[in-house]
Parts: sequence; C-alpha cells; structure tokens
Amino acid sequence: MKKNTFYFLLIVVLLTSCQRNELIKTHGISYLENRQKLILVNKSNKNDALELLGRPATKGMTDENLWIYIERTNVRGKFHKFGRTNLKKNNVLVLEFNKFGVLDKKDFYNKDDMKKLKFAEAITENEIKKENFIYSFLSSVREKMEARKK
Repeated sequence: MKKNTFYFLLIVVLLTSCQRNELIKTHGISYLENRQKLILVNKSNKNDALELLGRPATKGMTDENLWIYIERTNVRGKFHKFGRTNLKKNNVLVLEFNKFGVLDKKDFYNKDDMKKLKFAEAITENEIKKENFIYSFLSSVREKMEARKK
C-alpha cells in the first residue's frame, strides 16, 4: 500500500511540474498581421507607420524609403517533442514610400509565402581570379623576395 501511494505521489508531482502552456518567444513587432491592415497604400505616410508599428527593424541599403518590419514567434514544444522550438509565425512587412513620405507599395509575407520563394540554381563563375590561393600566395612571396634583392 505504501509503495502504491509513493508511485501515485511521484506521478502527480511529475505531471504537475510539466509545462502545460506553450512557451512563446516573440521577436519584433507583435500582431504585425493585424497592424499592417491599418496602413493603407496612397493614404498612410511615414508618421502613421511610426505611430502604429514603431521604428522599422531595418531600412533599405540604398533607399531610405524602404522600411522592413519583422515578427518572428518561436514556440517550445510539448513534452512529447522534448522541448524543441518550432517556428509558429514568421511575418515580414515591406513598406515603400515615395519622396513625399506617402506609402506607395505594401507587401506582407507570412511563413507560408516564404516557402514559395525560389532561388537561382546557377553558379556564378569568378572571371577575375582564376588562379588558386597557393599560386597567389607564392607569387606574393616571390615579389617580396625580389624587392629585397634590390
């Protein structure tokens, strides 16, 4: 009887200490999908975007009028998944403004859209430098040795 009670208490302790709710980690702007619906093309401007979304995660490299917002949510798995993290949301909002600060174009990508992107399979050949590292290294050593002789 004592053994059964011990096992029962052990099982109860183990089951209650297990996490029942998902552990959610969010990076970026929460509820980006809902917030992006409030920004309208040709009506909203940079100030509206700053008010609704805050500062962008990144801006365009050459164009300051390209703003990118990110929402990424990872969820830690249940007990049967041994605590591995899974990607729940991966939303990206790309806003392009004109020179007056009015929104020209808005693109929203979610996790499913990103799986459809295709990358080029072609390999770019480097025509500038055909020789390998060893050849260039030995050539540089030879040039330095000849320079010391003079």
